[in-house]
Amino acid sequence: MTDNYAKIFQNNLNKLYSNLPQDLAKNLPGDRDGNRFIFNAFGEKCIIDPERITLGNKKHSSVFGILISLYSLHACTDICVLEPFKAFKEFTDSMPYVGAFATHTENLLIPHVENIKKKIKLITETMNGKIAPDGTGGDYSFIVYPLPKIALCYIVYEADDDFPASVACLYSNNAQQFLPIDGLADVGEYCSKKILELIL
Repeated sequence: MTDNYAKIFQNNLNKLYSNLPQDLAKNLPGDRDGNRFIFNAFGEKCIIDPERITLGNKKHSSVFGILISLYSLHACTDICVLEPFKAFKEFTDSMPYVGAFATHTENLLIPHVENIKKKIKLITETMNGKIAPDGTGGDYSFIVYPLPKIALCYIVYEADDDFPASVACLYSNNAQQFLPIDGLADVGEYCSKKILELIL
């Protein structure tokens, strides 16, 4: 499976570099150094070049290569429109992914809501985020940017005498401009995994 993923993102890279957009750095946005493009992804330094995609200093799943290469292929002049935030299920063609999204993006974090609250500053600083505006909802909420033009808003309710803890993950309003729907689902999952990596 990993080999298939590697082939997919290498094919994406080949497609990108076979007709490299002159304004790619601006549209990501990121910095250009020759044929390399550098920006922040999932809280780490990301470098795209014709042969590979690197993320931070350690080896990552090939899924990140697919997501970042797809994001690069969909780069455009549109800016991130943050609000109103959208639930994943509100995006076109999301229905086949809704169950897995809830399990791997939202429910994954429920056992850790206390730790997330304690380390919210670390999470938001690492992923170019911020505390969500007043009125967003939840007992606490915050915004992170796993990719430069895609924001996620996590709304967290802590357990009380009447209700168990819960987590909702919403997307910036026009996130589907920058990735296909299966890619957006994966962004949510891998962003939540990055949050766990930071707090555990």
